[in-house]
Amino acid sequence: MFGPESTGKTTLARELAAHFGTAWVPEYMRDYAQKKWDEQNEKVGRADLLPMAAGQMALENKRSKMASRYLFCDTDLRELKVYSQYYFDGYCPDEIRKALKINHYDLYLLTDIDTPWVADDLRDRPQDRITLFRIFENELKENNLPYALISGGKAERLKKAIELTEKLEGR
Repeated sequence: MFGPESTGKTTLARELAAHFGTAWVPEYMRDYAQKKWDEQNEKVGRADLLPMAAGQMALENKRSKMASRYLFCDTDLRELKVYSQYYFDGYCPDEIRKALKINHYDLYLLTDIDTPWVADDLRDRPQDRITLFRIFENELKENNLPYALISGGKAERLKKAIELTEKLEGR
């Protein structure tokens, strides 16, 4: 899953994993940021980027051992890169950029902003949804990555994502 905040990535990852009887990877970065907020009343900073990246990869590796045919990831290091550059004036650690060159995902499901934005402790840019969506889509295009836009209501999104996933087997 790939896309701006509050676009249904977690719901979709969880539902796809249930449908296909496999594992999914929660967004480590979100859990990390929430813990920092709860314990220190602080948002993440540049110093948190590498620990979040390491945690995301460790969780993906752990869950991959539990997965059958597919592993659905609620975001990845590329998501962290986009947010890093967005919040830190173009900055992204070289270690994350290097890791992006060796990590491979068969398909990115780009979640559209046609879902209601829901506020929480971490979400802070409802006014930037269109801008962020374009940044996420450009990231995929500029890196020539396979992706499909997922939009519509919850059932429509799931149906399309299932169909796209099943097409992967027929390659």
